[in-house]
Amino acid sequence: MQAREHTAGVQANAMAEDTHERFRALLERHRGIVFKVANTYAGTSEDRADLAQEIAAQLWRAFPRYDVARSFSTWMYRIALNVGISALRSRPAPGRVEPLGVAHEEIAAAPGLTPELAEQLRALDAVVARLDSLNRALLLLYLEERSYGEIAEILGISETNVATRLSRLKQRIRGELSPEETQ
Repeated sequence: MQAREHTAGVQANAMAEDTHERFRALLERHRGIVFKVANTYAGTSEDRADLAQEIAAQLWRAFPRYDVARSFSTWMYRIALNVGISALRSRPAPGRVEPLGVAHEEIAAAPGLTPELAEQLRALDAVVARLDSLNRALLLLYLEERSYGEIAEILGISETNVATRLSRLKQRIRGELSPEETQ
């Protein structure tokens, strides 16, 4: 009886180690998703680090329910975006305010970044900061060049809805970045 219990315990430990290793490898392969979502939904570097950690923890908790018949990156985006949206909703709404620091110095010192391009990037960042959580997710996935089908699956909306929302979002961004052309 004890030998059977010992064998079962050893097998359970081996399965747990295998699960942990599979998760670690998948997370490492797709870690860019975690950082992109954290950057989209958190304003300061500390908030981004906290959000990335929370996303990784939620992915680990949900991993036993991951269906290997489905795309891991799609599953990962869905969870990461839900965590990001929840974090955004739980914070007060003062906007994305971050004191100037190392990240801004790197952008300012980027080779080939003209003052005009830097201003355009600041304007685009301001527009993105004003987007609601669904439109932020939609824009992130679009910029990641995800298919409309994959975006629809991740966000839980139809492909037609994805196409319509993206069209409106592009129009809105164009209008906010060049208001004199739309008047």
